Amino acid sequence: MAWNEPGGGNQHDPWSGGGRRGGNGGGGKGGGNQGPPDLDEALKKFQNKLNSMLGGRGKRGGNGGGSGGGGKPRNVFALPGLLLIVALAIWAASGFYLVDQAERGVVLRFGKYQETVTPGLQWNPPLIDDVRMVNVTRVRSLTQTQSMLTQDENIVSVEISAQYQVADPRGYVLNVRDPELSLENALNSALRHVVGGTDMIDILTSGREILGSSVNSRLQSYLDSYGTGIMLQTLNIESTSPPDAVQDAFDDVIRAREDRQRTINEAMAYANAVIPAAQGQAQRVVEQGQGYRESVVAEARGQANRFNSLLTQYQGAPAIMRERLYLDTLSEVYSGTPKVMVDVTEQSPLMVLPMDRLKRSGTGSQSGDAELQVDQQLLERLRTSQSSSSSSNSSTSSNGIRREGR
Repeated sequence: MAWNEPGGGNQHDPWSGGGRRGGNGGGGKGGGNQGPPDLDEALKKFQNKLNSMLGGRGKRGGNGGGSGGGGKPRNVFALPGLLLIVALAIWAASGFYLVDQAERGVVLRFGKYQETVTPGLQWNPPLIDDVRMVNVTRVRSLTQTQSMLTQDENIVSVEISAQYQVADPRGYVLNVRDPELSLENALNSALRHVVGGTDMIDILTSGREILGSSVNSRLQSYLDSYGTGIMLQTLNIESTSPPDAVQDAFDDVIRAREDRQRTINEAMAYANAVIPAAQGQAQRVVEQGQGYRESVVAEARGQANRFNSLLTQYQGAPAIMRERLYLDTLSEVYSGTPKVMVDVTEQSPLMVLPMDRLKRSGTGSQSGDAELQVDQQLLERLRTSQSSSSSSNSSTSSNGIRREGR
């Protein structure tokens, strides 16, 4: 029979050593070697001790199940004390928290600023301190599109975006109720102030960079005065455009301005090409004039020096110098004259010799040769008449031969 069969008793119980557990009347154990305690019995003992601590009556185990005698008097502070200890343990354990590397914790004790905790494991008393986590490394962004009035009373639509970070967690949490809303209102105010003092053409064309820098500096001053703890990183003017109803007209104006600027640039390029050439030509004319002036002055000085030297010679021998000057003058005058007039005696006619025809040679034409022969015959007749007249009329020989050129 198995040791745990009904009605078989506990003779074969491997943990009782052949002993016997308490029967109907009591909780005593049989003699012999004792084994490990029973789990149910251990739980009953713990329940009895707990009941005794709380002032109840413990129960004794047995097959008969009789109730034990009277217990200790009830302790009214035992249960609240135990509950208080458990609550304190839970409260203390809930005060531990972890601050991330990108965050800072703003500690408020009963609503008043206490400190700013750094990354790591931190502890603050729960229900007393309120810790608000703020990310100080994340770059936040805000975009606005507003239509506003410019300085020249035109309406322009501006789209602007701002990127910012939290620089002061305490100011970001405590100084303003809604930092993002405060930033949006400040951005709107700064943008309207700057656009209201700028002409529309500057906003639409070349003044966008100046507009962005002006709005950035003004917006940061607003945020610092509010104490929001926000630091602007970048501020960009995404787009600027006139209202849709007049977009085509503004496009025409912009194209006209671009054409005007292109024409100005072309004119400036032409001027840059022509003006240096004109300046060079003017400089060349000036230099030529200076050279001509110097040459004329030098020639005049040379003639004056020559006249002075001739005057010195003339003063020494006037008759000789007069004859020499006369002959030099006639030679200079007749050297460039193509025709020669010969004055012969009164009985002979006035003859004209075409010296220009006599100088021609090598033409190769028959008419030219005939003319040359006629001229040579005329020259020979002139020589013959001169010799005869000089022998018959010696008194008239003093007249000589006079040349006149035209």
